[in-house]
Amino acid sequence: MSANLCRHLLNAATERPEGLAVAVQRHRFGKPPRGIGELCYDELSLGELNRRSDAIAHGLLSAGLKAGDKAVLMVTPGLDFFALTFALFKAGIIPVMVDPGMGIKNLGQCFDEAEPDAFIGIPKAHVARMLFGWGKRTLKTLITVGRGLKIWGGPTLAQLEQQGKDKGAFPMVMLDEDALCAILFTSGSTGVPKGVEYSHRMFEAQITALKQDYGISPGERDLSTFPLFALFGPALGMASIVPCMDASRPIKANPEYLFKAIADYGCTNLFLNPALLDKLGRFCVDNQRQLTGVKRVISAGAPASIDAISRFSRLLPEGAPVLNSYGATEGLPLCFVASDELLLSGEVTAKGGGILVGKPVSGVAIDIIAIDEAPIADWSQAPLLQAYEIGEIVAKGPMVSQAYYHRDEATLQAKIGDGDVKRHRMGDLGYLDDEGRLWMCGRKAHRVDATEGGAFSKRYFSIPCERIFNNHPLVARSALVGVHRLGDKLPLVCIELDKSLACNNASTLYRELREMAEANDITRGIDFFLIHESFPMDVRHNAKIFREKLAVWAEKQLSGGLK
Repeated sequence: MSANLCRHLLNAATERPEGLAVAVQRHRFGKPPRGIGELCYDELSLGELNRRSDAIAHGLLSAGLKAGDKAVLMVTPGLDFFALTFALFKAGIIPVMVDPGMGIKNLGQCFDEAEPDAFIGIPKAHVARMLFGWGKRTLKTLITVGRGLKIWGGPTLAQLEQQGKDKGAFPMVMLDEDALCAILFTSGSTGVPKGVEYSHRMFEAQITALKQDYGISPGERDLSTFPLFALFGPALGMASIVPCMDASRPIKANPEYLFKAIADYGCTNLFLNPALLDKLGRFCVDNQRQLTGVKRVISAGAPASIDAISRFSRLLPEGAPVLNSYGATEGLPLCFVASDELLLSGEVTAKGGGILVGKPVSGVAIDIIAIDEAPIADWSQAPLLQAYEIGEIVAKGPMVSQAYYHRDEATLQAKIGDGDVKRHRMGDLGYLDDEGRLWMCGRKAHRVDATEGGAFSKRYFSIPCERIFNNHPLVARSALVGVHRLGDKLPLVCIELDKSLACNNASTLYRELREMAEANDITRGIDFFLIHESFPMDVRHNAKIFREKLAVWAEKQLSGGLK
């Protein structure tokens, strides 16, 4: 069966050509405004987006690109980003998308693995490409988006669009629904960045889930804070309203800009990661603002805190949920839970029962297997666990990726054959309750298998342990790590203090934390704690703790003696 997700844009443009597709908030004078009155918007209708992407697709072919070629895309999420991305899909050119916040070294590795034929980027991205030698082995075509210094060859996007402007509708390339149509690199916040192979079947399944499970319908307007999700808007017939912010560092977003975009366009759907959910929620509470027209909020990327969800829920109309979603680049969405149900689970979470992430979306199967590092070739060999047993989460469904690009070993490690498809080992730990709801207990790599006398003694899971210690009034957050001492591996918990409170006696705090540990079977045996001034966090969500860095730091503290 042949497919191309651009058919959804074509259908929407045919049915509602004047309907809004994209609005991008920007500074009116090209520099940070002195007030929100200096913000303005660039817009594209569905018809305009369809025509622009047709013209650019023609231009890409005139530049020498062809279906099956791979093109790195490093473009800010403006109107050009939308038109260009749909043009690539229409032409059957494979976009390679990376998170610019992953760091120079990781970016270089991603480009080497992807072996791109083209590099399409803003001038700043091209300068970085030249400085660091990105893709120099394979790049044949360079395309510049936007204005600025240009000392390299190749056409600009504007020139390509002009060349294709009078060529009419582009004959959309239809691919086998399982053929490679995009490479999306993981952010690297939970390991080495890997290129996830995307097919049109996966994109179609994501669109179906957003329609059927999340209830999104044509004519809605979405506050789009994540570029990839923003692309689904026009495909759903929903306008994407892109606020003025750095998408790679959402924690730095101005909440007043977000609120203005919501108010100016009457957004009915908000897509927010945990950092933005917390930041916008606090802004609205502090400034007595309500979000009266919002139908739903989708939170994804990391588990949002119960406090942040509770605060945000009070800003919404009655019946409008915050939908906390679970998934990964390898498969999204997989599960979700509405705020009313999630808020009832807070006591279980506080006692170490993990974080509720809900039931699977339609067409997705979630299973739990015993924790093991070895590859599993066939699903019939998988050691399945029963309800309430903690193990590795495994997902199967039409939006679940089947392979990593040019990473055979990683594919072997993460995929389990099941007939004609592969299941994906999420690398997360959790359990299913007797209602079939999934509870998260942390990353598999973050568990601590303690030893005594060189022999295994007890297994500790990050989220259950940390949520127990987070109940202490002086603790802002905690992080379980493993340290080595006298030949054994020991659990140690790093503590970040609540900066609004004073801790006058660390010894007293450590004693109280030990008492908390002994009072719960989940944490019993944890004797060592260290105060860390400020945890290293991922820049995108500000919710993923870099426990590997904390473990190295904690090991260095051993020379001074554990507390």
